[in-house]
Amino acid sequence: MFKIIKEMLPPDVRVARDAQDLLVECCVEFINLISSESNEVCGREEKRTIAPEHVLKALEVLGFGDYIEEVYAAYEQHKLDTLDSPKVGKFGGIEMTEEEALAEQQRMFAEARARMNNGASVQRQSDSDRSLDG
Repeated sequence: MFKIIKEMLPPDVRVARDAQDLLVECCVEFINLISSESNEVCGREEKRTIAPEHVLKALEVLGFGDYIEEVYAAYEQHKLDTLDSPKVGKFGGIEMTEEEALAEQQRMFAEARARMNNGASVQRQSDSDRSLDG
C-alpha cells in the first residue's frame, strides 16, 4: 500500500507516516466491508463461492455504485492480463521431469535457508541435500 500511495502522488509531495498508516487502515476496513457484503450477497444466492458479480453487487448495495464501472473495467483488464501470462501447472508451467522439479525445489529450499541464516553458505546446504539423493 505504501508503494501505491507514493506512486499516486506527485514527487514533491510527502505523506506523514501517521497518514500512511491511516490510509492503510481505511483500505483494510473497506476490504472487510466489501468482503462481508459480498459474502452476504453470495449467501442470498445460495452460493458457496464469492464471484466477481457478488463483489459488484456489494458495491451497489453499500452505496458505491459510482465505482462499479471502473471496478468492472479493472476486472476485465485483469482477466486480459492473466490470459497473456502462461498457466501454472503442476511444475510451475515449465516442462520438466519429476526429478528435475525435485532438484529445483531442493535448490530453492537451500537458497531460502541461506537467506534465513543471513547469507550462510548455500554450498553446505547443497551438500546435505545431495546426501539425501544417495
